[in-house]
Amino acid sequence: MRLESKVAFISGGARGMGACEARLFAAEGAMVAIGDVLEEEGRRLAAEIGEAGGECIFLPLDVTSQDQWENAIAATVLKFGRLDILVNNAGVGARNMLVENTSAEDWDQVMDINAKGVFLGTKAAIPEMRKAGGGSIINISSQLGLVGVDNSSPQYQASKGAVRLLTKSTAIQYAREGIRANSVHPGPIVTPMTEGSRADTQRNEVTIQRIPLGRYGEPEEVANGVLFLASDESSFMTGSELVIDGGWTAQ
Repeated sequence: MRLESKVAFISGGARGMGACEARLFAAEGAMVAIGDVLEEEGRRLAAEIGEAGGECIFLPLDVTSQDQWENAIAATVLKFGRLDILVNNAGVGARNMLVENTSAEDWDQVMDINAKGVFLGTKAAIPEMRKAGGGSIINISSQLGLVGVDNSSPQYQASKGAVRLLTKSTAIQYAREGIRANSVHPGPIVTPMTEGSRADTQRNEVTIQRIPLGRYGEPEEVANGVLFLASDESSFMTGSELVIDGGWTAQ
């Protein structure tokens, strides 16, 4: 098993890519804690993983709260004894708007969840990874954290770009302690976050045309990349971007 005896925390783990990662990590031998504001879905997933023979707990988590992050990480270590892996997966999308039409409130809401949430999770996890002798932090960014596009929102793109560079800063600062940090940049993926755009025929067609492989990705295709970064197979990778976008950024 690729994650045998490792302990992983996944934010936004109740559904979508996070849930897929949680199932895969548990199947590969990890003890998993999932944090989310979606309590019913999170507890249901933890029970499902347990019934399948894995070890998983659910912890309520608003990623914009430093206290909740500290409590969730502490509860994970209390339950499983250590922390080896953090997946900062929680995030939100935003309405497609121009810079001049974007309110400060819209900007703050997305930046708080997508960027500040990653910062707070990383900050809470590092002391426990230091005690464990190292660890792997995987931050879920986006292909739109690498390139611009005309029909996204400035706050979403800015937040995902911030995740990319926070990852590099973390990687450099903690490399000598055996703590690695890498970012993952998915393209459009079949998740609840993309339901609205996939249901809109015109928007869906525009999106598909921008993907050289001609389709949305599946959550499993991202989870497999996250698994690689979480495992010792990626032991010489830190500060890197893993792009899983169907070719979007190759054009």
